[in-house]
Amino acid sequence: MTTTAPREGEAREPWVLARDAAVLALCYGAGLRISEALSIRRADAPVGETDEVTIVGKGQKSRSAPIISPARKAVEDYLSLCPFALKPAGPLFVGAKGGPLSPRIVQLAMARMRGALGLPDSATPHALRHSFATHLLARGGDLRTIQDLLGHASLSTTQVYTGVDSARLLAAYRSAHPRA
Repeated sequence: MTTTAPREGEAREPWVLARDAAVLALCYGAGLRISEALSIRRADAPVGETDEVTIVGKGQKSRSAPIISPARKAVEDYLSLCPFALKPAGPLFVGAKGGPLSPRIVQLAMARMRGALGLPDSATPHALRHSFATHLLARGGDLRTIQDLLGHASLSTTQVYTGVDSARLLAAYRSAHPRA
């Protein structure tokens, strides 16, 4: 996901490819919505020893999201290639003219990659967030923690996100409840 080498037949600047890779790495690696990734200020960039970022999600709720090293490396790669002097209070991710990056540009970048890789139309930036949640659950993460990581107000939203079925919930209940 952090490869910034130009893809065959694509005449896009290396910094733009690095930027797109960094945004998508945050969507999957930290479970961020596009809007959350794009709301990160330059001063709050997850670089160096930073292992979390505080973001403001839906309903203006603030939460911390852990940053894994591949996502941090993708952000660092982008910053090393970005031709603009980013202001600390300004956006981390900028468009071709240096202004705030539009979510639509990220969606289009994902569509190009999807086409090049032969992925289905369902492979979207938001699907990366779903994959984040599903993979955590599959590796033993509990639903409440995943709910917190995603910033969901309702556990039922998280349940839908992760594709948890009632049989899995019943099995968790039976294994954890003292009277089950």
